Amino acid sequence: MIRKLVIRNYALIESLDIDLEQGFSVITGETGAGKSIILGALSLILGQRVDSKVVTNTDAKTIVEGTFDVSKYDLKHLFEEYDLEYDAECIIRREIAPSGKSRAFINDTPVSVAQLKQIGERLIDIHSQHQNLLLADSGFQLRMVDVLAQNAPQLAAYQQVHKECETLAARLQEARRRIDDAHADEDYIRFQYAQLYEARLIAGEQEELESEQERLTHAGDIKETLYEITSLLEDSDASVISALNTILSKARSLQNFFAEAEHMVERLDSAYIDLKDVNATFADWNEALVVDPERLAWVEERLDTIYTLQQKHRVKSVEELIALRDEYAARLGSIDNSDAEIEALAARLAEAEQERKVAAQQLTDTRVACAGILSSRLVEELRPLGMPHVHISVDIEPCAYYKMGAEQVVIRFSANKNQPLQPVAEVASGGEISRLMLCVKSLVADALALPTIIFDEIDTGVSGDIAARMGSIMHRMSQYMQVIAITHLPQVAAIGDNQYRVYKDNSGDSTRTHLVQLDENERVEEIARMLSGTSLTEAALNNARVLLTTKDL
Repeated sequence: MIRKLVIRNYALIESLDIDLEQGFSVITGETGAGKSIILGALSLILGQRVDSKVVTNTDAKTIVEGTFDVSKYDLKHLFEEYDLEYDAECIIRREIAPSGKSRAFINDTPVSVAQLKQIGERLIDIHSQHQNLLLADSGFQLRMVDVLAQNAPQLAAYQQVHKECETLAARLQEARRRIDDAHADEDYIRFQYAQLYEARLIAGEQEELESEQERLTHAGDIKETLYEITSLLEDSDASVISALNTILSKARSLQNFFAEAEHMVERLDSAYIDLKDVNATFADWNEALVVDPERLAWVEERLDTIYTLQQKHRVKSVEELIALRDEYAARLGSIDNSDAEIEALAARLAEAEQERKVAAQQLTDTRVACAGILSSRLVEELRPLGMPHVHISVDIEPCAYYKMGAEQVVIRFSANKNQPLQPVAEVASGGEISRLMLCVKSLVADALALPTIIFDEIDTGVSGDIAARMGSIMHRMSQYMQVIAITHLPQVAAIGDNQYRVYKDNSGDSTRTHLVQLDENERVEEIARMLSGTSLTEAALNNARVLLTTKDL
């Protein structure tokens, strides 16, 4: 419930601090006194959009702050989700700079407007005239039935399996689309895969083949040069190795009488061994290297195959061609296994749809069981409100599966004898809609467990005994929640446990709106004014006293 409301620099309100009581409170005042202004300010801390025009003093910020008792409501998990400090007392504040920029706080922690709205909706329900239009909304009618049916477990179970059905149906549709696309390209994919597969590609072969091609292309020149090298090294009388051997022999002879030659002999001996080894290697190469035109032709043909595939597929390596081949193989595997995939998904979807059918029927049963009770209770509540011949039918009509189940709710209404039942929005008058909506809120009050509900002139269009009975309904609702009613009717005002008066003050340089709580004597005078106008007659005062002492009908 809301315990305190603070407003600064909002429209005609310069400064307002008001404590609000539990139970049933009424707000009264002359037309145009500013009751809508207070509601507008309150809507800001519930996450509604900001109109910069409400900032009348451009030298100061607009501040609206509400203090709420949330100790009896399951909101801790929501505070934890938003990383907000949780306490039994919650302070919500909205600040608007003269520029129009808005900031919101919950327990002094900045929050987004979306977060503010989500928490605000759990704290206050402002019922204004336009909310009566909800009765024409099938979604609202369904939620009303669900609240009274207390079928949250059945609804949650249905929604879980319905979501699974939607997910599986989407997967099945996507699989069929993907497979249809794959089948459309199957011939192309098989051809490409076959061509790459038949190429028998081996990682790294391109570099080896290109090197072999170089050798085979120049094999004759290489052999000739290798022959010349081996001849110069050893095979001629003037060969390098023969000359070096002669030099080595003479150097060894120096060692007997010239010790310094020993080191040079070692070096010459090492060079001799190296040259012999080099010569043997060149000779081996010469013997191994064969001029093979057929092998060269094969290598060039193989490279041509690789280059052609690379150009066709716009890649630069054999490894990329192998990866592409494997990708085509995977796509063909998917096509070949597509029937099994489709059958598995279809079977799972059929199983889920059967589960949904069962869950939907269980949900439907709760609604059907509630519908008759709801229609009877609405009739019972409405007949004392000036509709003695009212008839109501709450019909559960089947429809295609959707998020909320497999049916829609249609409330049909007749206020007069021999008048056929028709959808409530098509035949009910504004006053009838208001009374019906009040009865709806009354029936769901306990089940909704809403901290505070504010009725904004819900009694418009009624008077006298009917108004008093509507006031009694609101008073009864206040056993479960804090109820605040903005009213012009003295019969409703008198039933309130607490009364507040909105008035305008024109004594200064500008008009200001104020809200004050009335004591018992002030209540008598205020209700007397509502009965007789600005002049307070003794008869009006006595009538007001009678109303205040006979609240219960």
